[in-house]
Amino acid sequence: MSRQKTSGATLAEPLISRKTAGRKAPWRLEFDATRVRTPWWTPVLSVVLALILCAVFIYLNGMNPWTVYAKMWSGAFGTSFGVTETLVKAIPLLLCGLGIAVAYRISVWNIGAEGQLTVGAIAATAVTIYFPGLPSFWSILLMLLFGIAAGAFWGLLTAIPRTHFGVNELITSLMLNYVALLALDYVVIGPWKDPAGFNMPGSPLFTAAQSLPVLGGTRLHIGLVFAVAAVAIYYLLIRFTRWGYELRLIGANPIAARYAGIPISRHVITVMLISGGLAGLAGMAEVSGVSHKLMQGISPGYGYTAIIVAWLAKLNPLGLVVSALLFGGLIVGGYSVQTIGLPSSISEMLQGAILFFLIAGDRVTRFRIRRRA
Repeated sequence: MSRQKTSGATLAEPLISRKTAGRKAPWRLEFDATRVRTPWWTPVLSVVLALILCAVFIYLNGMNPWTVYAKMWSGAFGTSFGVTETLVKAIPLLLCGLGIAVAYRISVWNIGAEGQLTVGAIAATAVTIYFPGLPSFWSILLMLLFGIAAGAFWGLLTAIPRTHFGVNELITSLMLNYVALLALDYVVIGPWKDPAGFNMPGSPLFTAAQSLPVLGGTRLHIGLVFAVAAVAIYYLLIRFTRWGYELRLIGANPIAARYAGIPISRHVITVMLISGGLAGLAGMAEVSGVSHKLMQGISPGYGYTAIIVAWLAKLNPLGLVVSALLFGGLIVGGYSVQTIGLPSSISEMLQGAILFFLIAGDRVTRFRIRRRA
């Protein structure tokens, strides 16, 4: 019996091979879920396609796209005033984008940078309210510590439910944004409202000792130094420390990292503390270096725009700097096109188009055309 089974199987093989001998394997489009990194040219192509798409809408509205883009460029980078304003806008984008990049290193989606920035600004303002007579050094130092601590605490409120109860961080971080905004409304309308502010919601103006020093005669403040230093530290930690190696391993293969004994929950808490702290620092820099008072709308959506900044940079430190400058320029350039009859929301349309093409490019580059039998 065993011989008959063996001989039968042997005789069947030539029959199968004769049927498929002259037939080529078909080409198939397959999705490669294991591919994590996207090509370097994907962000560049996304920006180009976004410019082309928005140019179509600009043309349909009766404007010359070249004229509009030239106006945006000159407004953001064509003058010294435009460059400094672009850098001012890039500071919170870079700090929040860096925080989001740190969290996303281990696939933790922190979309709560807007709320973390807001509570950082609230905590920094608390120093001016309750310790108004401090010297400049101690005032700025306390504002830094309070802003970072408040943002880190807000990030911890997202990390604990994720690690201990399995709650998706997208939900908690997004909901906490609204809690932070409501807390901002309460303090600027209620206990911290400026009695000399003509009934406008907002805290009293900061004194010179409570304001970040500016660079030259511009609005550019030393928050730029904080942001660049944070990027440098991020690069060194990720590239040359064991902690950075563990983050990269968790991001590449969390199952292998878990079997290797790496405490993933502890890293989730750590990166959310850092992420929130960086956003809180951005809030402190914004309230002390730009507005010089706490008020409604302290952030025009920096925390949300920073998500695109981090995604466009692909978590690369140098890419974060370039991406933050690009989006800072888009914001400033959006203001400049108002002089030729276009609303400043053109910059928001460009930001949305860039995000759309980034997501599309990330999915498309994971498809492969393969020939399989």
